[in-house]
Amino acid sequence: MSTTTTTTTTVEPGPSGRAFSSFDLSPPLMRGIRRAGWTAPRPIQAQAIPALLAGRDVLGLAPTGTGKTAAFAIPMIERLLGGRRGGTRALVVAPTRELATQIAAEIRRLAVETGLRVATVFGGVGERPQIAALRRGADIVVACPGRLVDLLSRRLARLDRVEMLVLDEADHMFDMGFLPDIRRVLAALPPRRQNLLFSATMPRQIRALADRLLVRPHVVDLTGGRLETIAHELFPVQDRQKRAALDRLLSEPGCSSAIVFTRTKHRARRLAEQLAADGRRAVALQGNMTQAARDRAMRGFRDRRYEVLVATDIAARGIDVSGVSHVINFDMPDTVEAYTHRIGRTGRGDSEGRAYTLVTAADRAMVRRVEQRLGDAIPRRALAGLAAPAAGSPPSARAPRGRRPGRRRR
Repeated sequence: MSTTTTTTTTVEPGPSGRAFSSFDLSPPLMRGIRRAGWTAPRPIQAQAIPALLAGRDVLGLAPTGTGKTAAFAIPMIERLLGGRRGGTRALVVAPTRELATQIAAEIRRLAVETGLRVATVFGGVGERPQIAALRRGADIVVACPGRLVDLLSRRLARLDRVEMLVLDEADHMFDMGFLPDIRRVLAALPPRRQNLLFSATMPRQIRALADRLLVRPHVVDLTGGRLETIAHELFPVQDRQKRAALDRLLSEPGCSSAIVFTRTKHRARRLAEQLAADGRRAVALQGNMTQAARDRAMRGFRDRRYEVLVATDIAARGIDVSGVSHVINFDMPDTVEAYTHRIGRTGRGDSEGRAYTLVTAADRAMVRRVEQRLGDAIPRRALAGLAAPAAGSPPSARAPRGRRPGRRRR
């Protein structure tokens, strides 16, 4: 497919200066928007919705928490209101169950007065209710690739009437190895359709996918620089000091709801258990948990029964919890993209948040890469009694090799 880009818009996060009423949307959809409490669109919405209403393909690049779901949900609902009902006419593909559930909930909230049916399709739970929802005639399907491909192979799902395809958080689908499944899904779709690709980062693989999928897309890019709603800080420590440093940070004034990210599932489970044993209301969220246990953890965190969610990168996508005051990287992530998605769990919308990262000497290279992406140095803050040589600091700032401060060479 040709992908000559005719329109590219680069805007900064913040108020858009217009109202949803300016889009001339159907009354049932406008009532859903008003019931959601929205009046003015976010920048990604203001720039993407007109192009989508005009039938354009769209590539939307924006940090997490800036309103990407509504940017495609609103024009999707508007389009489906004008056509014949019966059969799946819109498909949203997402990388995680949590994100698929969240997207479906937001679409249902906006479409509450339209009569449109929304179904979710993902693994980890029984398939019978999902198959039944598809047979009843779901207008919109929000799916994870694995379960959807399985149902397609058994002819329990049909996509031959899809008019609009959305790939959400597409970069993460590459991280999780979903590309073969995505290709199988694309093969089941009609060739003439509207394509939307949304992502918070744009690695090389995503650009290649966009070039194959999108036809003369309208591009909205909000990824430059850092979000003003998030304050970043680095805390240099030694690895054995991390647990004590975490306690200090969780005890700071204003730390009311925190997501703590670890590198491994075992560490997330163990750390949550340790925090709970110390009297904190903490729970883990990691890939070895059953879907029912993951759902209970998320409900408890949203309902404020838990004040700390200790998670692996499974939680870096698909968690939209209002009022998360802090994201704390107990372990530095392996990629700049993972850092971007982790810290995007706080400072969502117009709220403010803090992104704290515990860094050791081994994290120097990743710190430099993150700062290059942000376009600025991240402030360092020493914790009394726990400070280590600052990650990313020049060699001259460290004690000479082979010597310890306060000791004489013999």
